[in-house]
Amino acid sequence: MCLAVPGRVLRVTEADGITMAEVDFGGVRKSVCLQYVPDAAVGEYVVVHVGFAIQRLDERSARETLEAFERMGVLKEEFGEVPR
Repeated sequence: MCLAVPGRVLRVTEADGITMAEVDFGGVRKSVCLQYVPDAAVGEYVVVHVGFAIQRLDERSARETLEAFERMGVLKEEFGEVPR
């Protein structure tokens, strides 16, 4: 299954002219392309689908979604073992 998962932007960088970010998904960190939301800032939450941030999300909604995904085992399915 491939879901859109909320994550918190930890660091914004540029690689070959493309805006990228290190994003935390409840303990799992991934590199994410910010081309669709290039003004996303450190500390904000974004919804990520197949490696691309596709929209911003408020913190409360992001945390609720991450908690629900974790309860359902979705994060483990998407990312493997999720650290706590």
